[in-house]
Amino acid sequence: MPDIYIVEFKGHRRGYYHNTYYHSLELGENVIVEAERGEDLGKVSKVVPEENDLDIDEKPLSILRPAASEDCATHKNNVIDEKAAKSKCEELVAKHGLPMKLVDSEYQHDRNKLTFYFTADQRVDFRALVRDLAAIYKTRIELRQIGVRDAARRLGGFGVCGLVQCCATYLQKFEPISTQFAREQNLSLNPAKISGNCGRLLCCLAFEKEHYRTAVEKFPEQGQPYETEKGEGIVETINVFDNYMVVRHKGGDISKVTIKEVRLKERHKDSFFNNWRGKPKGQRGNEC
Repeated sequence: MPDIYIVEFKGHRRGYYHNTYYHSLELGENVIVEAERGEDLGKVSKVVPEENDLDIDEKPLSILRPAASEDCATHKNNVIDEKAAKSKCEELVAKHGLPMKLVDSEYQHDRNKLTFYFTADQRVDFRALVRDLAAIYKTRIELRQIGVRDAARRLGGFGVCGLVQCCATYLQKFEPISTQFAREQNLSLNPAKISGNCGRLLCCLAFEKEHYRTAVEKFPEQGQPYETEKGEGIVETINVFDNYMVVRHKGGDISKVTIKEVRLKERHKDSFFNNWRGKPKGQRGNEC
């Protein structure tokens, strides 16, 4: 069975493709792949191991051949023409007064299709716009409405962490995200601090939640009473990175308790309880 590769296109659009003709391929290499009606050019980004179960709706198409020098030249011309097409489409959108924001344009490699990506708060009747574009470019026109998270992926950029956006690197699909994830991670609920470039909640809140939940389980729950050398207090915050919790006492004093101290106290408590259970009934002290 031929290998399956993930091929990436403009705007971090990705797809699964069979190496049907057993070409010798390297990661990062440009290839010509089978498209719905013709050919497209993309870059090999990953080989999919055979044991992986592919969660895809359609059967993968084929990688036709490695890209030749003339294919690369055609691609460069397409990129130049895409920018002009986007500008022209923006003019026509303003002319027709359509409530939509154009995000990007993309030629299929053989120019059999020109796709415009846009965002909108509602459904848009763009039939007149499509007719105008088809008359200008003499090819099949597709207008595709995408969400703001997909728009941020296509445009790319850097997150608040200083790294390239996760959606533009390894993130394959978007998961539902709620403010509960931010609460569990002791983050500010200020939208400006927990939102990405798309204006939605940060994707990292979703894939970091399990780490936080596992780390917090090692400590007593927040709000629970806890005895320290200074007396009884309330668990106020938990720092999962440095593995300690802060206990606040009635007088306002605080105690910093490390995970090592928490575990040591639990071991002493378990040891005392086991020794107590092992004693004869008359030696256990007062019982209720």
